[in-house]
Amino acid sequence: MKHKIIILLFIPVLFCAAKTGTITGRVTDKETTQPLTGVNILLVGTSLGAATDSLGNYKIENVPAGVYDLKFQMIGYRAILVTGVKVKAKKTVKMSAQMSPSVLDASEMEVIGKRPRPMKREKTLAEVSYMMAIESELQPDFNTEEYSKITESGFFEVLKNPLSTFAADVDAASYANARRFILQDQLPYKDVIRTEEFVNYFNYSYPQPQKEHPLSITLEYSTCPWEPEHHLVHIGIKGKELSESERGPSNLVFLLDVSGSMNDPKKLPLLKKAFNLLVDKLGPSDRVAIVVYAGAAGLVLPSTPASEKATVKSAIEGLNAGGSTAGGQGIQLAYKVAKENFIKDGNNRVILATDGDFNVGISSTSELVRTVEEKRDLGIFLTVLGFGMGNYKDDRLQELADRGNGNHAYIDNIMEAQKVLVNDLTATLFTIAKDVKIQVEFNPTKVFSYRLIGYENRKLADKDFEDDTKDAGEVGAGHTVTALYELVPADPSAPDQKYDLKYQQTTVKKDAEKTDEVLTVRIRYKAPDGKKSTSMSEILTGEPLEIKRTSDNFRFSAVVAEFAHILRDSEYKGSASLQHVKEMAKGAMGDDPFGYRREFLDLVERVQILLDSQK
Repeated sequence: MKHKIIILLFIPVLFCAAKTGTITGRVTDKETTQPLTGVNILLVGTSLGAATDSLGNYKIENVPAGVYDLKFQMIGYRAILVTGVKVKAKKTVKMSAQMSPSVLDASEMEVIGKRPRPMKREKTLAEVSYMMAIESELQPDFNTEEYSKITESGFFEVLKNPLSTFAADVDAASYANARRFILQDQLPYKDVIRTEEFVNYFNYSYPQPQKEHPLSITLEYSTCPWEPEHHLVHIGIKGKELSESERGPSNLVFLLDVSGSMNDPKKLPLLKKAFNLLVDKLGPSDRVAIVVYAGAAGLVLPSTPASEKATVKSAIEGLNAGGSTAGGQGIQLAYKVAKENFIKDGNNRVILATDGDFNVGISSTSELVRTVEEKRDLGIFLTVLGFGMGNYKDDRLQELADRGNGNHAYIDNIMEAQKVLVNDLTATLFTIAKDVKIQVEFNPTKVFSYRLIGYENRKLADKDFEDDTKDAGEVGAGHTVTALYELVPADPSAPDQKYDLKYQQTTVKKDAEKTDEVLTVRIRYKAPDGKKSTSMSEILTGEPLEIKRTSDNFRFSAVVAEFAHILRDSEYKGSASLQHVKEMAKGAMGDDPFGYRREFLDLVERVQILLDSQK
């Protein structure tokens, strides 16, 4: 027991800055002598490490004085173990390496050093993690994808629950991810389908904000396509569009996962192409830094003017996948770099690209979320881009984006990369309103009960609406947010509804019976750098329109929701059918410059064939 106490007291002393040193070096290809980017360097038996930058250089700081083994590893190259590396206090030891290509056996190791090593020994934790990553790459059919369970919202009686409150959501990852399943001739899992993300995948032609607010509100009201006895309310919100001069400069940090799980054609190679598209769209006043993480995190490219496109693209192209996944360490380093290069009144953002398979260091969702929440108050926003299949962690990435004042997209092909990072660039990267909350109040003389369609994980307590400390959603420049409510209309011939309560009495104001108001939509939002929220509102009045008289916006959003109900096999799908979806969508194509609505029809056809094949 005495010895244990001595050890515990001794550990902090080891990590004292006065008794630490630094290891630096350069890693090159042994055959070509070219620098290798993205090599993982691990200090065996510790959590310390680094990754090489675009010039092959690396640095490991704050290493306690002592003798260590240093491991260099990257997929496609024979790993190197350098033994007997002596680190002295306040000194820098240089340790470079040349790595040989190894096509067949990535676990082969070349041992360099003076200390004799036994031929057989127990593997360290770092080596075991690395071998597990290699083994997982050899078994791509083992599916470990993760999705949060979605319990659909039911109907709420207006007299008991007159308010419905939720955070705005512009994420669209669910639709792109479901499309990936469908194009592989497989129906998506039920919990892949988040209905609001299906609806919000598409842009709608809402009017530009005209007054002092950066948002506009559009309301429509008709019968519900899948429940003709019910009504459907369409709420459309449009974010102010920004010209190039209004956007301001961007300070972007690309946080890229180069771990072994990304060693797949649909992951790292696609990631490289996607980010090259983004680099081409950046202006001369923008800046880019690149942080990568695998077994450890490292700065591959310091903050560099986006005008030096060749330099930025070279750093991206030099990335290779290998090792375990220290995502938490990468997130911390990315925010540190973003803070060091912060642009006042600019767009400061970390763009995380990963399959979400974090397994080293801070790896639990709760710890990662806590890290992101701590950083969002710095004025640095977060965009999360998901890649790949087989081990994709959808639930984790969605929560990181939600808590990090950001957005979440899934990129399954180069066309989706074009949509997210080129066509929708300003909406993806430039926030014009943060902590956007929506609250709807229903008139009980017009509406008996209501159901918010989707947004299950974005609901807020009614009291949170005016609480500026509560986090909510973000809206990008030019972005549209759409929400749908299914309503059960009140029966004017029915006797007044009352509840026999012991301690309180429910009453309806007489003015509610005289007005033609159906509901009121209120929105609260903050400026991107603001602390205090501003409110705005809009009132829906009158009778529901015939559905043929509604806008393309209304009809197309309704059929997308109907399609999601079918894929989820929702208990609220009513008479929904793929045939009806096809017919109604064809008459609501509207302006479709990029063909996203036409592609939607193709997906509906594919799902019809898949369902027919199962009969």
